[in-house]
Amino acid sequence: MTARAATTRDESLPSAYSEALEARSIGPLWTALHVLLPQERVTRALPHRWRWAEVRPLLAEAARLVDIEHAERRVLVLCNPGLEGAYAITSTLYAGLQILMPGESAPSHHHTPAALRLVVEGRGAYTTVDGVKCVMEPGDLIITPPMRWHDHGHEGTEPVVWLDGLDIPLVRGFDASWASPMRPACLPETDTDSSEDEFTGAGLVPRRPRYAATGYPQVRWPWRTVRRALASLAAGAPAHEPVVLRHVDPTTGGFPLATMGSEAQWLRPGEATRAERRTAGRVYQVVEGRGESRVGDATLAWEEGDTFVAPPWHWVHHRNLSATVPACLFQFNDEPALRALGLWHEEIESSST
Repeated sequence: MTARAATTRDESLPSAYSEALEARSIGPLWTALHVLLPQERVTRALPHRWRWAEVRPLLAEAARLVDIEHAERRVLVLCNPGLEGAYAITSTLYAGLQILMPGESAPSHHHTPAALRLVVEGRGAYTTVDGVKCVMEPGDLIITPPMRWHDHGHEGTEPVVWLDGLDIPLVRGFDASWASPMRPACLPETDTDSSEDEFTGAGLVPRRPRYAATGYPQVRWPWRTVRRALASLAAGAPAHEPVVLRHVDPTTGGFPLATMGSEAQWLRPGEATRAERRTAGRVYQVVEGRGESRVGDATLAWEEGDTFVAPPWHWVHHRNLSATVPACLFQFNDEPALRALGLWHEEIESSST
């Protein structure tokens, strides 16, 4: 259901009384009660899909037109058409597609919003998080926790594009959004991140980590590792059970970030999932395959590279349109924040539709 605007005017009251309230920055609750506390969950965000085939040439043109020195971060923001230019993909989440060209480097900074990056295309780039070099390959997930210095570099020969996900709208809602001035990117202090070094097997963690205790022991999840785990899970799981893996802090099993979660889903050839809805907003990136998703009343067809959004409390149902190959979806969401605030809820239909 779409949200409606609140009003401070009660037309049954004398206009002089309403003007006296407004002059003193006072509003009657009864005119806005059911907007502030609606009887069902509402959002202005709409289901929407951004086609990679359409966005990719716009990113290439941005790379031609805008110097990285001028842009600092060369990003095209995915703006939800229901949020009227809010630079947000849901009411709490931001998403954008960033492009880095061979030989470029994006300067270093840190900020209060948390960020994650899912590589869409290209090889040769890297992200440095607190001095740790994280190689960027298609499907890799990298997080940059709040107030951690990070920059991007490119040692390869082809453009690299990744999906940026941040909690900027949520943090701005607290009036807590802030970023440091940019400074030149520095050479990484280490060429290996913990995912390649210390976290190479499920259920195993080093007794004495060699990395600084930052509170974020793992910042990169390579797609080759995640895909292998998904394929293994799919091979043994019952056909009616979904194949989904969450990205977690390997030392605690909890969410790596306090405000955003992420997961990867494997859709078997021809698989159609049961419809489910959550109080979390979800942003999907198609890593492999083609299919369609029913989000609320909208049917969104997708293929590799596409991005689409499921606003909160919309029924979501995925279908792999291929009868021979799997499809893989990555998604990030605001589930950790909702759980922390006691606002998390989900429903699952008893059978697929």
